[in-house]
Amino acid sequence: MASFKPTKVLLYPKLGEKVTQDTLYWKNYKAPVQIKEFGAITNIDFSPVAPHNFAVTAFTRIHIYGPFSQEPVKTFTKFKDTAYCGRFRSDGQLLVAGCEDSVVRLFDIGGKVALRMFKGHTKAVHVADFTSDRYQILTGSDDYTCRLWDLANAAELNTYQEHTDYIRCGVTSKLNRDLFITGSYDHTLKLFDARVNKSVMTMDHGQPVESVLLYPSEGLLVSAGGRYVKVWDLLKGGQPLVSLKNHHKTVTCLCLSSNGQRLLSGSLDRHVKVYSTTNFKVVHNFDYAASILSLALAPDDESIVVGMTNGILSLKHRKNPEESKELSGQQRRRPSYRVFVKGKNYVPKQDDYLVSKPVKQHLEKYDKQLKKFNVSKALDTALESWTRLKKPEITVAVVKELDRRGTLKNALAGRDEPGLSRILNFLVGNLVDPRFAPVLVPAAEMILDIYKSVIGQSPVVDRQLLRLQELLEKEIDYQQNLLEVLGMLDTMFASSIPRKEVPCSAISRSNGLAQGEARPQLQAT
Repeated sequence: MASFKPTKVLLYPKLGEKVTQDTLYWKNYKAPVQIKEFGAITNIDFSPVAPHNFAVTAFTRIHIYGPFSQEPVKTFTKFKDTAYCGRFRSDGQLLVAGCEDSVVRLFDIGGKVALRMFKGHTKAVHVADFTSDRYQILTGSDDYTCRLWDLANAAELNTYQEHTDYIRCGVTSKLNRDLFITGSYDHTLKLFDARVNKSVMTMDHGQPVESVLLYPSEGLLVSAGGRYVKVWDLLKGGQPLVSLKNHHKTVTCLCLSSNGQRLLSGSLDRHVKVYSTTNFKVVHNFDYAASILSLALAPDDESIVVGMTNGILSLKHRKNPEESKELSGQQRRRPSYRVFVKGKNYVPKQDDYLVSKPVKQHLEKYDKQLKKFNVSKALDTALESWTRLKKPEITVAVVKELDRRGTLKNALAGRDEPGLSRILNFLVGNLVDPRFAPVLVPAAEMILDIYKSVIGQSPVVDRQLLRLQELLEKEIDYQQNLLEVLGMLDTMFASSIPRKEVPCSAISRSNGLAQGEARPQLQAT
């Protein structure tokens, strides 16, 4: 008796995302480490000097974390109300932060008490940053003003009151100490020059501005507000270059990769989008459990840190190639591996007697039923919930095998209401899939032939048959529209191709005769 051949399940092409270099690069992170903070995390800032600690601003405190620590190495708690925008100076020695009580505080990383307190704003200060010369501080507040402060004596140098709503974001130039940019809820971005005591450029974002970002060359400016991320060319007077609308909720934070070739945006829709800075197309996407308020990348993209509204800080560290190689090598050197391959390459000699051990055949559940000729049970096994939802190609393979054996009609007949409903549900979900249609369309026709006499007796089955009818009608309409479009395209392509005439030197175009050849005369009968 011939041995039983298991059902061959075809490997269909996956309909998921394409695997690109960006996919491999941005998926090369370990499982996230989650740290619970005391409130919503409004700002994350990495220190520019090694070991690149990062400051996390949440509720009434600022925590300083090491690159791989899960506990804060430093904590600043001298805030009477909610703290905002904790940022490092370029030498990593000082940190400045705003507060809901309108006071700006300056801290030494090695100490605990505030070195300076800058008082002058009348409402919450959401923007605080150092200028490039390290001796001045920019602040922006809900009192519609932005101010420059002298670091040494905590004196106010200048006040700018050109916005007409809350100032919630700002950035200073790293190349020129006199230039800085602010974004406001009045939908505008303003470029200020401290040498002329007023703004020199205004751009209309069209939505309340939540975050701004300068490129390293400072020729381009990125703004986020509403569902839009917009890029502006500062060298052309603030001309808009591109407007991106890939989020479906407010975009709250922006970040650049270490090489400046990728732009990241976080949103309240719980997604982080990664854009290519050459064509501004989305090349990757991260999903998180809650709305995102802050985002930062470590130098060389070694880790990505995200702060959320529920107070969860998510850290993803990049995998170390050497560690992964060592781990894979250890897995290959396990004793079980040597046991399984022992004797596989042994070749018997000429005088040896070879005693072969029968290999036990491991069959799936549906193959075991097919081996016993239980065709109905085999189909039921292939229609189990996990199989038909996660691996529909297995169910299709069993249907195809039953059709090949000529027993598909017997497997489909004699079904009760739940069994028939399960089959129809699978057909509704997969009938128009071009991978499965050649197998499932004959099965659907067979079901209609078998159960046409009982239509109208079960409301559940009738509803599914109506859904199947609507699905087929829509698919037919789609196919007809596609054929019409294909015909239009064929006509356009045919008319755009120039016609080439074939030269005929020896044949007359008028009568088809060669030159000099006489026309034959008809003889009268």
